[in-house]
Amino acid sequence: MIGKKKKKKVEEVLTVSRSDRRLLSNVPDPEKIRSISDRRGVKESTAASVNEADPEYLDKLRLLSLRYVANFPVLVYTRRSQKKDAIKGKAIDISSTGILVEFGPASEERLRLGQVVSIHCSIPPGTMPEGFESSVQMDGRVVRAFSDEEDGQVKWLVAFEFAKPLTEYFQKKRWGYAIYTSSALLLVASLFIMLMRAESIIYFKYNILLYLYSLIAAAFLLTRYFFGALYRDVPVNHDFTPGVSIIIPCFNEEQWIHRTILSCVNQNYPIDKVEVIVVDDRSTDRSVEQIEKVISLIHSEAERFMTKERVRMFVLPENGGKRVALVKGVEMAKHDLVVFVDSDSFLEPTAIRHLVQPFQDPKMGGVAGRTDVENKFTNAITKLQTVRYYIAFRIMKAAEAWFDSVTCLSGPLSCYRKDLVMQHSEAWLTQKFLGQPATFGDDRSMTNFILKTHRTSYQDAAICSTIVPSDMSVFLKQQMRWKRSWLRESLRASMFIWKKEPFMALFFYIGLIVPIAAPVIVLYNLVYVPIVHRVFPGTFLMGLFLMALLMSLAHLLYRRSKLWVFGLVFCIFYEFVLLWQMPVAWVTFWKSTWGTRETPQDIEARQRKEARKQRKKKGMGLPF
Repeated sequence: MIGKKKKKKVEEVLTVSRSDRRLLSNVPDPEKIRSISDRRGVKESTAASVNEADPEYLDKLRLLSLRYVANFPVLVYTRRSQKKDAIKGKAIDISSTGILVEFGPASEERLRLGQVVSIHCSIPPGTMPEGFESSVQMDGRVVRAFSDEEDGQVKWLVAFEFAKPLTEYFQKKRWGYAIYTSSALLLVASLFIMLMRAESIIYFKYNILLYLYSLIAAAFLLTRYFFGALYRDVPVNHDFTPGVSIIIPCFNEEQWIHRTILSCVNQNYPIDKVEVIVVDDRSTDRSVEQIEKVISLIHSEAERFMTKERVRMFVLPENGGKRVALVKGVEMAKHDLVVFVDSDSFLEPTAIRHLVQPFQDPKMGGVAGRTDVENKFTNAITKLQTVRYYIAFRIMKAAEAWFDSVTCLSGPLSCYRKDLVMQHSEAWLTQKFLGQPATFGDDRSMTNFILKTHRTSYQDAAICSTIVPSDMSVFLKQQMRWKRSWLRESLRASMFIWKKEPFMALFFYIGLIVPIAAPVIVLYNLVYVPIVHRVFPGTFLMGLFLMALLMSLAHLLYRRSKLWVFGLVFCIFYEFVLLWQMPVAWVTFWKSTWGTRETPQDIEARQRKEARKQRKKKGMGLPF
């Protein structure tokens, strides 16, 4: 019997920063041994005058000082050399303020300390954060030179300081043009969409339902972008630092859990106000070993940060699912706010400080942070998701936050009041739909419990990044699971959302109807009209293109990234692939399997499927 060919695992492309010699470099130092501002890229006079608790300062500092592992060719021209006489090297690491380059031994005599040279290179995608993938031609100064020996070979390493930070260089060279261009095109596209929809009124007499849908869908989308553009974060109040317990549920995540835990502990937040609890749901891989290893490392190298009192783990006696793990963590939490973080998500150092700010409002029940894609440059699948994720958070959730009614506090990073989670924990754990356990969609489900009586919001500056599927089959299974949970929880929310702000409620119901009806509308326009009426659907296709263009241009405006074009690709992919998962979700939204991991329900479903195959083979008289 010939076995199935094992699929080759996709190698993830990640932006890798040089590790800091301090394990918890962003945690406020209670002993003031070393300040956070003691970093490359910021002058001492500037650092001394800035409050180290200021998240905006820390974000700027991190952009300037973080060094990223690099491996790309670099050409260096001295003032005296011609272009044909370039000194060729290889970048070892790069930051916004400088670059470390490896040269051959012969170059030692040509480069000296203080020398000004011209640096030419092209930063590959994935080397630095999104938006930095571009060519660089800029003067630099030699600030350090030293030799290093590896495998018997001597390498000559030279550190250059850029004449200006890359952030300033790209702002003048490329980012500024991207902002002006995308802003102008966004305005033109929006006006053109409104013009096309106004024209639809003329055709009401031919098909009132179709053109009414067209008007409603366009109005819904344009208002999302409008309110998303108006959105602003709740400003940071440095005196508001409520106690926070970070809960990390883990199941078979040995590859990423180490990094997740470190990112949650390494927060610029008062050490007596934050704790981290990792709850393992009886993983069958080496997750528990990895958790114990990183916690032990934290305790041994950063004991003065009170880590033994505020970083701990718990292993469930049996596999109970993500909700059981989260509730157990909440029960163990000692603070009034609980933050849920997925085990493959990584927090920015100021994420918690930003995330808690809306809770200054006593009626605020939950807040979501922004989730970016960590492995964005792996392949086309992850690039599609990069644009989609950003628009889903920065535009769609931001628009809902305008009305304090965010309908999904996403799993990678969300914060709740502990008493509200405990109040609804029993109903959450035992939730069923059509008699089947609700094992996924836990974030939407808990959001519904909270939203029914409290406000929910979004903080764009509370940033985490997550690993998204890079395999098409896994991605499609994930999307199907999300559509089922969206449909199930949207039906739940529809029972009470009318009590919220009227405008928000109206667009919630429109947002529920439009995706459900979309497959029928697409079939009518792309199949029925061309076949029956022999009319090319040019207007409909133009409308789709303009909707896709809005997504791409919004991404270009805010991110200044070359990935903006994948917004157009995503919309095409959605119309021809993902859209057709919706009819399947209609008739299978009662299913409780994840499809992308082995939950008890998935194991049970797999066993039933295997049993059916065996019965079928037996009935056909085939050997097993």
